[in-house]
Amino acid sequence: MIFVTVGTHEQPFNRLIKKVDDLVANGNIKEKVIVQTGFSTYIPEQCESHKMMSFEEMQKKLRDARIVITHGGPSSFIEALQFGKVPIVVPRQEKFNEHVNNHQVDFTKLIAKRMNNIIPVYDINDLGQTIDNYGQIAKTKNAGESSNNKQFNQKLEKIVDELVK
Repeated sequence: MIFVTVGTHEQPFNRLIKKVDDLVANGNIKEKVIVQTGFSTYIPEQCESHKMMSFEEMQKKLRDARIVITHGGPSSFIEALQFGKVPIVVPRQEKFNEHVNNHQVDFTKLIAKRMNNIIPVYDINDLGQTIDNYGQIAKTKNAGESSNNKQFNQKLEKIVDELVK
């Protein structure tokens, strides 16, 4: 199962949801896909979708998923990492009116470079290939079952503190 979450930001993230729906429709994704759509206005036709989920529902989906695809909000991909997943991170972009600025792009680049524990996708057209090659790509990352979550969280906290200053 693939679990997609776009978080709770009030701007739609239709670009990601539509792309995943299209990948299922054209047969590129053959497994079940569950999408948390948030405030997006695009309703997937090929995927199970939920506007919002309870904390418990989210935790179950994160735990059960083979692949987790998230927006660039830190709490979403940190949760995936805590379940031993290497998340595919598609940051929201200002030019698509998905957020007020490009801080998700900047943050995703920073974490990908410093921590090497996420799989960033900046061009939505690369998502299908990234999903196809997920297993090989994930093996090159510093995450998963063998990662040290406590050490990661400490490093991430330091990075966030530096950014906020």
